[in-house]
Amino acid sequence: MPDTDATNTQSQAHSHARGCFVCQTAIPLAQKLWSEATRDHFRNSRVEFLKGLRSLIDDRIEYLSRQSETKGTHVTVE
Repeated sequence: MPDTDATNTQSQAHSHARGCFVCQTAIPLAQKLWSEATRDHFRNSRVEFLKGLRSLIDDRIEYLSRQSETKGTHVTVE
C-alpha cells in the first residue's frame, strides 16, 4: 500500500513551488477573491483558446493533405 503522506507531499510539490510568489500568494489570493462566475469565464477562455489552436492545426492538416493528393501517379494493377 503506498504511503499517502508521501504521495500528498509529492503532489503538492508539483502544484505549488516552495517560495514562489505566484504559487504561495497570487494563486491563493485570486482563489479567495474570484467569484464562481469569474472562474467559469477564465476556464471557458482557456477552452476557447485550445479550440482556436485545434482549428489552426486542422487547417494545416487539411492544407498538407490537399498538397499530397496532387503528387504521385495512379497505377492500374491487373
